[in-house]
Amino acid sequence: MKLSFELKLEIYEKHLAGYSFNYLADEYHLADTTVRHFCNLADRHGTDILRRSKKKTYSNQFKLNAINRVLIGHESSKSVAVDLGLSCNGMVTTWIKSYIKNGYNVVTKKKGRPSTRDKGKEDTRGAGEGERRTSRATVEEDYRGRIIKKTSSLSSRGRKEEKEQLTKAVTELRQELNCSLDFILETINSNDSLPSLPRSDYYYWKNRIDPDTKNSDLMDAITTIYTDNHKRYGYRRITLQLKNEGWSVNHKAVKRLMSKLKLYGITPRAKYKSYKGDFNGTVDNKLLYKKVDTKRHRTEYIRDFSTTDVNEKWTTDVSEFHIAAGKLYLSPILDMHNREIVSYNISRSPSYVQIKDMLNKAFNKYDDLSNLIFHSDQGWQYQMHHYHKVLKEKGISQSMSRKGNCLDNSPMENFFGKMKNEMFYGHEFEFETLEQLQKAMEEYIDYYNNERIQVKLKGLTPCQVRNQSLYSF
Repeated sequence: MKLSFELKLEIYEKHLAGYSFNYLADEYHLADTTVRHFCNLADRHGTDILRRSKKKTYSNQFKLNAINRVLIGHESSKSVAVDLGLSCNGMVTTWIKSYIKNGYNVVTKKKGRPSTRDKGKEDTRGAGEGERRTSRATVEEDYRGRIIKKTSSLSSRGRKEEKEQLTKAVTELRQELNCSLDFILETINSNDSLPSLPRSDYYYWKNRIDPDTKNSDLMDAITTIYTDNHKRYGYRRITLQLKNEGWSVNHKAVKRLMSKLKLYGITPRAKYKSYKGDFNGTVDNKLLYKKVDTKRHRTEYIRDFSTTDVNEKWTTDVSEFHIAAGKLYLSPILDMHNREIVSYNISRSPSYVQIKDMLNKAFNKYDDLSNLIFHSDQGWQYQMHHYHKVLKEKGISQSMSRKGNCLDNSPMENFFGKMKNEMFYGHEFEFETLEQLQKAMEEYIDYYNNERIQVKLKGLTPCQVRNQSLYSF
């Protein structure tokens, strides 16, 4: 269907207003490629090019230049059509098909039927066809030489390797020469010095060749990062580490390659609970905000773990590590800004002495903590009078989760889950003594603070984020 200039202009103006090509194609019952083409033409050459004009004729040299831009310059045929101002986006493709069909020669199509009365014209046509056959034969001879040269240079270590290498070479030749598979296989099989490759064998080995052989270096890098971090990194952190090392790769590719290499993460388990009832008073949750929707008559509670700098919000809890030799209890302090473990204590029993030691280590690091909110659950340790008193003397605001709501202290629970998944679960029987377990816990916390990058920290470690915060002033 031929479109008028007014209709094209109307569609183009709607495109400029923000309508998509697919929407305009559906509205005007046109192919989306057609709408895209004349809109691109108007963008490139102005709206006057949309006017219908007399059918243009193009010289052989003009066509050859366009064909070479696609076949040699590897440009898109549609982009070449737009650049040259062709009214039809499939015109260059038609020229290329005719070019290949006529022995890689541009042939000018004459108007009307050829005359059968003029013998001289018949001779001329016959001569032209002979020239084309000669030119095509020359091209085919050149292609046969390139095929034989490429396939004869392959090393033959065995039948399997020979067939696999030959299949790769044939696939590359199809892309380089842009010729048919039958032509390449016929050239190979007709040469006695080359191994035969039937068509069925080609497709068999083509399907068997691993497409990820080109990613062997990337797979090695993924495996190295995974093993160097004691099999603790998932695909997100490995993607960030790869980018830190200079790789440009998508996280979906990393996930697929890790599944292929059978490199998987670890899943969480149960945890120690220290709640023993309200026996010495609790405090409000200062990280929880009440939101009332008067229209829907609904009340929501929103947790706010956001921070702008370090030492604004801390959180703590106690977790149990149980092995055959006994139990160890870890009590850490976590900074919500950079997820760093500020201080910690590892004890064989959960006691207030453990909490006191943890607090002293943290207070020795920082003198001024007057603007700090220190959050915990309603464990018995955090309800003690001495605990309330110490925080009050330091000017620290105490905050507690609601009863039985572990989500109110999710940053701390999240750390325990990571730690146990990455260094404890599945390795319990590797620790013969509590001393070995304690050493592994201390090594992990050091690794977590200084080496383990995090997705939420944009590929940085907790200590790197703290250093950036301290030296940003």
